[in-house]
Amino acid sequence: MVGPQYDLVGNPLGAVRSTFERAAAESGGHEPVAAFRGKDWGATEVFRSFLFEQGGLDKVPVLDESNLGLIKPNTLVRFRGMVQDMLGNEFYVGAFKDGSTWRTNKFSDSSPFSMPHPCDSHLWERHLFHCVPVPGQNSWTRESSPGPDLRRIASCFTSEQREKRKRGADNDAMDVSESGSGETSSSSKKTLADWESDLNCLTFPQKDDGVRISNSSVEMSMNEEHHVPEMNGGDHHIPGSSFSCLVKVYDMPESQVKLNDVSEFIGVYTFDPELAAPNDNSDDIMFDLMEDITAQLPPSKVPRLHCLVWRNLSAHDFLPRPPAVEPSPILLRGIRQSLLSHFTLVLGKDELAAQCLLLHLLSRLRNKVDVVTVGRLSLNFTGFNRESVSIFGNQLNNLFQRLLPYSQVIPLSIKYLNTATLQPRKDNQSGRLVTGVLQLPQGTHLTFDETLLQSGSLTSKGVKNTMLLKNLMESQKVEYDFEFYKLEMATDVQLLILSEGKSNILPSDLIVPFRPSSVPAVNASSEELESWRWYLATVRSLPQSTETDTYQMIQDEMVNAMRDDRSLGCSELSRWLTMAQIMAASFGEKSLSMEHWQMVKELERLRKERLQ
Repeated sequence: MVGPQYDLVGNPLGAVRSTFERAAAESGGHEPVAAFRGKDWGATEVFRSFLFEQGGLDKVPVLDESNLGLIKPNTLVRFRGMVQDMLGNEFYVGAFKDGSTWRTNKFSDSSPFSMPHPCDSHLWERHLFHCVPVPGQNSWTRESSPGPDLRRIASCFTSEQREKRKRGADNDAMDVSESGSGETSSSSKKTLADWESDLNCLTFPQKDDGVRISNSSVEMSMNEEHHVPEMNGGDHHIPGSSFSCLVKVYDMPESQVKLNDVSEFIGVYTFDPELAAPNDNSDDIMFDLMEDITAQLPPSKVPRLHCLVWRNLSAHDFLPRPPAVEPSPILLRGIRQSLLSHFTLVLGKDELAAQCLLLHLLSRLRNKVDVVTVGRLSLNFTGFNRESVSIFGNQLNNLFQRLLPYSQVIPLSIKYLNTATLQPRKDNQSGRLVTGVLQLPQGTHLTFDETLLQSGSLTSKGVKNTMLLKNLMESQKVEYDFEFYKLEMATDVQLLILSEGKSNILPSDLIVPFRPSSVPAVNASSEELESWRWYLATVRSLPQSTETDTYQMIQDEMVNAMRDDRSLGCSELSRWLTMAQIMAASFGEKSLSMEHWQMVKELERLRKERLQ
């Protein structure tokens, strides 16, 4: 374990190099670091223990656009984002021999030591990922792991330092007049006691684990010269974005981080304008090995994060205080009833629409068999016009923003279809992936407002966008354009359409005529919202199965239904089965029963009555 002299937040590279030197000394041999290629020597375990066993995670600042100028380089940060582009691998000088001592450049952009030329060295490899804030991420998810309040800390230091500078200046003047010399008085020097006094305004919890945590990851000065560089430099590869991060991951097996994954990366933060244009005459071989792809992401505009620890995030990871209880059917039934009652009020006391909305929000892609997607349940509420959308559509949008991790509303008009960039495409000149509206993380909820559609002509781009949306609706796939070929990427997106009549552009699994009887005026407490978020995340993750006897009885009922109604097809019967499985899960049950099947049949009867 690294000793208490190392500040794992303020000086993570000190801990990295300490563990490296110790491991190199213990390994012995002619080249003691040869075994460290693509392998951790114990550094990441130090950080894992600190972060997840000793409560250190809350002490690590969260890197985002709002606090970029408040965090010092070469400190430990967290970044939560979506993998927007996979930039391949980069070679770097991982270790070199300085005299008789082996040193490492791992988790850094450049060597902190002067590298002899030539010298014994080892080339290592790291993976590059361009990450952006998650599209459609709702604000409540950021409250689950906020980290220290950097603005409060910075303002606290600013006011404290201003007062101390004023007192120090007065003392200097007195000392100079008395001594008649220009020597600085000892009273004007910053002592350890002064720094300890400054630290009293911080809110970091104290630990007795022997690891020192300081505020050194925070930029102390907030004077007029402090400047936050323009982010991304108007990067055309990320339309409308103003912040991104280049994450460098070490010692990772292939395919563990995938495109569009939502992950939390914890590592060493660097943001150095001097690296934007390395000197051609530089002797530093670290610069010689920089890949051309990073020229599109200069360090003066796009921060780097050298990842020590990473993890993929699920909906549960955004819950601030997940209840330490088992998701028993009794507990889930109670929460289900309160959530369903809230949905009913939001939808103007339309109970059928509320039931169908609950099933829709609990749906997820469970399996794919050829072109058949199992588990999806897209929903089309008909009977909407512009006036009702302004009331109930806004209520639904507010509801999704408060309950779901990621949600977006798309105004589906002729103009939008003809102008929007929905398809992600590869720019082969720069080697970068240019994002599109449909480059989304798993679990995103999209609401399409089709009441804006009027008569008009679709351009070739509009037709292409329409086909992309249909493909997403029917197969849960998004086609990416790699210029010389197309590649379909699997996704899992919930789709809700609000329209006057049945949507012809986006054919949904479930069409429900909307019949409100009152105007909603509802609100929910923070405790209710937390329980509903937990319920939705928990139920969507429950495994589902069907007993053999139950499955046989359902199959017999399907055969009888097809005999009675010749218009029934396989797709509709498959939807019934999907709805029944979701219905069972909504009650906290892991196995489908005939009771749930009968509930779905009753829902279908009521829905078809409305359609007539």
